[in-house]
Amino acid sequence: MSDEKPVYRLLSGEDTHEFCVRVSRALAEGYVLYGSPAATFDPNTNRMLVAQAVIRPEFAKGN
Repeated sequence: MSDEKPVYRLLSGEDTHEFCVRVSRALAEGYVLYGSPAATFDPNTNRMLVAQAVIRPEFAKGN
């Protein structure tokens, strides 16, 4: 198995401080945001769910 970072990652979870830390950590590791974040409300659990895609910068448009 390769230790190379995946080109694309989709981070998802409940809209909490911990989720923001996960996105911030990916950015600190060199990933860049890819597209807009997504959010939805789950009425069954009464919580907000969010997702943010990140990619390695060499695969970003314009490179």
